Amino acid sequence: MASKCPNCGRTLKWYDFKAECKDCGVSIPNFNWEARLEEDAELSEKKFAKFYRTLNMFAYSVWGTKLRIARIIMSFIPIIGFIVPWGALKSEGESVGIDVIGIFTDGQSLIKLFSSFFGNSGLYFTNMAYEGYSGPITYTMLGVLFMVLCLLMAVIAFFMILFTNKHPKSKLMVIFDCLSIACAVVSGVMFVLAGKAAPAANAFNFGEYPMINATGGIMWGIFVAIALLCAALVINILVAKAPAKTHEQLEEERLAKKAAKEEKERLAAIEKEKAKAEAEKKAKEEQERLVEEARAKLAADKNKKK
Repeated sequence: MASKCPNCGRTLKWYDFKAECKDCGVSIPNFNWEARLEEDAELSEKKFAKFYRTLNMFAYSVWGTKLRIARIIMSFIPIIGFIVPWGALKSEGESVGIDVIGIFTDGQSLIKLFSSFFGNSGLYFTNMAYEGYSGPITYTMLGVLFMVLCLLMAVIAFFMILFTNKHPKSKLMVIFDCLSIACAVVSGVMFVLAGKAAPAANAFNFGEYPMINATGGIMWGIFVAIALLCAALVINILVAKAPAKTHEQLEEERLAKKAAKEEKERLAAIEKEKAKAEAEKKAKEEQERLVEEARAKLAADKNKKK
């Protein structure tokens, strides 16, 4: 859209470099600058009010009550459940443990299993095809897949707390918590099936790991994970059912706090001025006293000379 002179409405060309309009001679940058300055101030005030309102709602939605503080904490704690072992396949050859770094199970850790799978995924699919996609390898890999999905749903539930701050009673976190628990349960079922299928397979290759007379199944870590996820679910349900303040209530509280702060600052400024005036008064009185003492001493000296 072409620019126009704010006074006469003349359309400005690209070669009009002068500050004054050719038709009316008004200075375009300085035309009605006071009114434009007031408009800019009003616009800035509205934007800042909107920003403070959004920030206030975000703070309230995330940590505005004790229950919401508990929720944000419980969103992190279930991570512990993904470090401990969910399942394992042990054999006379290699062993595979479904915990992150292998400190709870005697065998290859989940990190090494991921590294092996993504390094040569074709080998794993070949092994799964060989057992007809219904053996210990398939069930274990499905268990790991649902374990990853469980973690993903838990992470999404956490970010929903941040993204739904404008809707403090949103139930999206509850939905993703339920999905996360469902994935954990399915993952546990897969590890149980893998443990039951392993003895019948006798000897097989789990990717690049040889398994001989394998046994295995579910482990205690998955119960810890499900318990922590259920605790997070309960907290999210309580938050969704608890009364929540509206935008208007939060704005009234913010303005009340702002007014109280300004009043406190005003009273402090008055007290400061009073203290300053009192100090000046005392200094003046002290100066007058010193002058009087000096005059009296001078008068006494004159009397002695006489």
